[in-house]
Amino acid sequence: MQGKLQISGAALPPALAPAMEALCAVAADLSLTISRGALGGALGASVGANTDGDTQKALDVMADEVFMAALRGTGVRWYASEEQDGVAEIDAGGALALAIDPLDGSSNIDVNVSIGTIFGIQPAEAEAEASFLRPGSHLLAAGYFVYGPQTALVASFGAGVRMFILDRETKRFVESAPPTVPGDASEFAINASNYRHWSQPVRAYIDDCLAGIDGPRGKNFNMRWVASLVAETHRIMTRGGIFLYPADNREGYAQGRLRLVYECAPIAFLVEQAGGRATDGLTRLLDLTPEHLHARVPFVFGTPDKVDRVTAYHDLPPQDVNALFSNRGLFRA
Repeated sequence: MQGKLQISGAALPPALAPAMEALCAVAADLSLTISRGALGGALGASVGANTDGDTQKALDVMADEVFMAALRGTGVRWYASEEQDGVAEIDAGGALALAIDPLDGSSNIDVNVSIGTIFGIQPAEAEAEASFLRPGSHLLAAGYFVYGPQTALVASFGAGVRMFILDRETKRFVESAPPTVPGDASEFAINASNYRHWSQPVRAYIDDCLAGIDGPRGKNFNMRWVASLVAETHRIMTRGGIFLYPADNREGYAQGRLRLVYECAPIAFLVEQAGGRATDGLTRLLDLTPEHLHARVPFVFGTPDKVDRVTAYHDLPPQDVNALFSNRGLFRA
């Protein structure tokens, strides 16, 4: 199967077109493999761990290998993957550096929940890691494939967001109406089982949401949590709301859990291009410089007013946050 972009509007930037078509070709194949489930083998079987100790699934490793192979000859010099320790050189003369999470949400493979691929493209520097250890504001393009009821590509090349749907009959990605983050929504996404580990600003924000129409927000909210960043992002890109994966006091979570280079920066780029906001709770995400390839970061994104409210809670002096939490906390002793 060869997946390609069928453009009904403006063409892709010429320098990015070969890499984008290679990504689409692999995504079309992955879509078919994923749709076969157990008929395609034990795709969700654990086969090891990556550099940070996260369990790797069989399809994680396979996806990484096929994306890397497909990108040869497309102008990508440096290839950085969440599944590899360091940066690989693909084309010595290439002008691009591509960071990728080949299969986000792979823990959901066996339960038939949407998973995806996340990527970011920026200019290549002469030194491999230097191409990635800089703020996300250097990105030329970013996007994700979501493998769900439809396989979709949502991407930005710096001038808004575009969406393409895989037509399984013609085996082509066809452009569709682009998503924009709605200005108002009543959904929030967070793993509430970690409530006891969060900082008080995060607890206070969630308490206010849970208080509903009787609380300071004056409206009812619904909670969502899929545990697949691509699925969460796609919902917020189309329905609005807010996603929070904060830092917490558990061992290994002091800097959050999601990776800045492979996940957060590309998603932040897309969210901003769609009219949303993305921060680490305080600071604009695209202004952050990763300390190393697999650096982690707290992540908050979605409808601007909701993201700004989280920032406001973090900006309060500690004594004010303590008072706010004491007055509003729904789970205080």
